Amino acid sequence: MKEIIVVAEHRRGELRDVTWEMLSRGRELSEGLGGELSVALLGKDVKNLAEALKPKANRVLLIEDNRLEFYNSETYEKVLTQLITERKPMLTMIGHTATGMDFAPSLAAHLKIPLATDCIGIDAKDETFALTRQIYGGKINAAVSFLKKGPQYMVTLRAGAFPVIEKEPLSGEIVSVPSLLTDEGLARRFLEYMEAAAGEVDITQADILIAIGRGIKDAENIPLVKELADSMGGVLACSRPVVDKKWLPKGCQVGTSGKTVKPKIYVAIGISGAFQHVAGMKGAGTIIAINKDPKAPIFGVAQYGIVADLFKIVPVIKEKIKQLKKS
Repeated sequence: MKEIIVVAEHRRGELRDVTWEMLSRGRELSEGLGGELSVALLGKDVKNLAEALKPKANRVLLIEDNRLEFYNSETYEKVLTQLITERKPMLTMIGHTATGMDFAPSLAAHLKIPLATDCIGIDAKDETFALTRQIYGGKINAAVSFLKKGPQYMVTLRAGAFPVIEKEPLSGEIVSVPSLLTDEGLARRFLEYMEAAAGEVDITQADILIAIGRGIKDAENIPLVKELADSMGGVLACSRPVVDKKWLPKGCQVGTSGKTVKPKIYVAIGISGAFQHVAGMKGAGTIIAINKDPKAPIFGVAQYGIVADLFKIVPVIKEKIKQLKKS
């Protein structure tokens, strides 16, 4: 039986979005291969998360240990080395996140399994996998493949690159797997979890994003759009030029050198639509662009576009929203 294993990522009692994205794509792949989908869940007292994962996989491989309460690349590598060695999955899927990037390369090297990182596309092909990665800062999508052919492969998948497709729930089972961890040889230990500074917002979690680009012209004009964002119940984001000028913090940046986002609504204001920026927001549910240049590339990915000076149109939109709230 061909098995695909997704390594679940969770933080402070909640599963990360990339986990659901990998499970969705993993299920499509496993069904196409006639195999089964498993999800590896490492942690302490995480049975509630295992229950949430059951409908999304054929089995949840639950590995609980006090030493897995907090993420540690050493403990993750030891546990996953044991698991992958025993189960020999055809494919192991890991999120291309700060966590995944930390342990995936050493895990693959230790197991001598070929690894492809930061993939935005993956399809099964001739007993191996066809992959898509971005090169030249996201300007080109490259079709790549593994140099070594099987029997096992490992990939890290970019967060936000894959849609979560709802399907009929699976009758998954929870299988407890012993961790066999010891304290010997651990060079790292968890110190503390640090929250984002007060006032900072995780733009990857926002349902509505209002993003500004160089068209805003000056930092003193940002409150104009911030008021629009507030009236829509949205969060302010931006393209790289705004961060380079230090008008907004790095955490607000969308794009290949910023964050990948998938809000329900994305409003791009004064953003030309360079490929680096588009790569970070093209997965949004609805994209609305406002730009005075009718040839701006952003209109090529937007479902709705307004060709107008943002300083004239934004106040009009704000007033319309105000009227709608009163009615």
